[in-house]
Amino acid sequence: MADPAVVDLRTLADEPVEAAVLDTELVYGGHVWDVRSDTVAYGDGQIVRQYVDHPGAAAVVALDEDDRVLLIQQYRHPIRHRDWEIPAGLLDVDGETPLETARRELAEEVDLVASSWEPLVSIFTTPGGNDEIVHLFLARGLAPAGAVHAREDEEADIRLEWLPLADVIAGVFAGRLRNGIMAVGVLAAAERLRGAQAEAAGD
Repeated sequence: MADPAVVDLRTLADEPVEAAVLDTELVYGGHVWDVRSDTVAYGDGQIVRQYVDHPGAAAVVALDEDDRVLLIQQYRHPIRHRDWEIPAGLLDVDGETPLETARRELAEEVDLVASSWEPLVSIFTTPGGNDEIVHLFLARGLAPAGAVHAREDEEADIRLEWLPLADVIAGVFAGRLRNGIMAVGVLAAAERLRGAQAEAAGD
């Protein structure tokens, strides 16, 4: 184990590694994402790892003027739950930036536009099982979009609720709300608000 004394906490960061991929195989080609099997040169040997090859996603913490956050509830078959989430979508449009995806998903999923956008955090969702990265944004200055989008499949019976940010965070810590992207998003938004309030108090 590395000596913690040699770690500079001011610059602590995940470290990119370009391990040589000796062989790669498409195990399964899916409608949304694929499953790959890679043989990788690592250390003095080789390892074989299967993982979901994911396009990535963008997600939105939408806050109104009363610091209520917009949550959506929809059915997710792998977990057999209708879980509470924040608006999000895949980076599956060529040339579209994560921010543009976030804007599109806010309009398509909940029929809203925002006048203020700030990046919050980017996260690896399941680094041992897929290469998905999700970029989270804070959206404020919300207004109805010009069009209402048709919804189907899991989104056909989507439920929307505006809830106090503090209550949602309490639900996360109580174990009642377990969507990881939503949990990271609301905690990051709360910290952003706390920092802004502290800065304003110091002026």
